[in-house]
Amino acid sequence: METTTDSGKTVAIIAYITLVGWIIALIMNNGSKTALGSYHVRQSLGIMCVGVLLSIIAGVIGIWIISMIVNLALITFWLLGFISAIQGEMKPVPVLGEQFQEWFKGI
Repeated sequence: METTTDSGKTVAIIAYITLVGWIIALIMNNGSKTALGSYHVRQSLGIMCVGVLLSIIAGVIGIWIISMIVNLALITFWLLGFISAIQGEMKPVPVLGEQFQEWFKGI
C-alpha cells in the first residue's frame, strides 16, 4: 500500500513522461490530491505550454538557431523538473516556474 507521499511522488514523476503521462498523472492526482503531485502536474503543464508556444513562434520566424536554443532550454527545464520530482522536492523550473504555479493553481 502506498503512502500519500509515495503516491504524490509517483504522480510527480509520471507528469513529466509525455502528454499521455501528464494526463494519467492529472487523473491520478484528482483521485487523491497531494501537494507534491499537484505541484509537478502544474510545472509539467507549464513546460509543455511554453514549449508549444515557443515552437510555433520559432517556426514562424524560421531561424533554425532560435529553434535549437528553444529546444535546448525546454529539455533543460524538463530535466530539472523531472529530477526535482524524482527527489520529491518542489523546486520551480527557472524563469517561469513560480508563474506556472499561479497560472494553473486550479489544477
